[in-house]
Amino acid sequence: MNREDFQMLDGNIVYFDNGATTLKPKCVVDEVIDYYTKYTANAHRGDYDISQIVDSKYEGVRDKVKDFIHAKRREEIVFTKGTTESLNTVAFGFMNTYLEKEDEVLITKSEHASNVLPWLELAKRKGIVVKFIPLNEHHEVTVENIRKVMTEKTKVISLAHVTNVIGDIRPIEDIGKLCLEKNIIFVVDAAQSIGHIPIDVEKCNISFLGFSAHKMLGPTGIGVLYGKYDLLNRLTPTEYGGGMNSYFESSGELEYKPLPERLEAGTQNIAGVLGMGKAIDYLLKIGLDNIHKHELELKKYAVEKLKQIPNIRIYNAESNSGIIVFNIHKVFSQDTAVFLNHYGICVRAGNHCAKIVKDEINVSNTCRASFYLYNTKEEIDKLVEALNNQDKIFDIIL
Repeated sequence: MNREDFQMLDGNIVYFDNGATTLKPKCVVDEVIDYYTKYTANAHRGDYDISQIVDSKYEGVRDKVKDFIHAKRREEIVFTKGTTESLNTVAFGFMNTYLEKEDEVLITKSEHASNVLPWLELAKRKGIVVKFIPLNEHHEVTVENIRKVMTEKTKVISLAHVTNVIGDIRPIEDIGKLCLEKNIIFVVDAAQSIGHIPIDVEKCNISFLGFSAHKMLGPTGIGVLYGKYDLLNRLTPTEYGGGMNSYFESSGELEYKPLPERLEAGTQNIAGVLGMGKAIDYLLKIGLDNIHKHELELKKYAVEKLKQIPNIRIYNAESNSGIIVFNIHKVFSQDTAVFLNHYGICVRAGNHCAKIVKDEINVSNTCRASFYLYNTKEEIDKLVEALNNQDKIFDIIL
């Protein structure tokens, strides 16, 4: 699908590491280059023509993001460095004052580090309680299991929409209804879902949501924090500086700007914002439903093929995303990744920044093949062919 738009695919590689970052279509690259070669200027700083162009394009992307995730107001969209900064801003800019000692935050053991470490840090600082929602036999979250661990002290549920190892899609609309019923703050890590399946923050009653552009065909170093306006307006800035203040005096008198500028101190990654806007245009033209359907077809095909190969263990065959985690029996995952690299196949190996998912799948390190819109069944055949040569693995890597 649209492979001609991705110059990286002109080389002799099979790129199956889309969970880590996606390739960039020519239109995104061109948009970034245009900014640096045709109208470089800071945003909201100048009164000359090219600065006005930047301002218009920059704020235009904010509107695109609002519509893309079905937010109610453009002021609810804050540009950040990515998902990690977005989730940390929620934890330390909002939850740090919202939560009290012994308040409970519910997460799972299959979360990415960005949705675990901030909560563990708040537990150390404030004495909150981090509880893990039990997963079902397919390592999935269910509303029933959430209810089992909820108490009157449960104040936050924070979950990935799609996990980066298991690849399961969480029922966020049902979870959002539960949070509305119980007056619970609902935080969603959308890093692995944003460029794959539609998200409606209003329909799902999402309180805060974070994602990264580089996982949806956009540039690295730019992302989004969404928050319901009333909640976001209570968030204390975690950075202070230019662009976020209306004025300050030597007497100490000062005033900060309203949302979203108040949470965007300093010069942002302007080129990244513009590239993200072009990535949104590109995804909408193809259609997220079409992308997801394509990924599921690839996943089904790959699972059927891999199951026929001796010594291959698949840990998430049932998950309904384009992510497969597997190992060769008695072979360290990174040795497998180096072996596959010999055939020009790029996969991720290790714990994938989800260091406690091992408690659920009983293995610390795996290989992950994550598919996207430009991957093909022919590429999967190359993966299968390489894994059928597994008896040569140590001859190749040593």
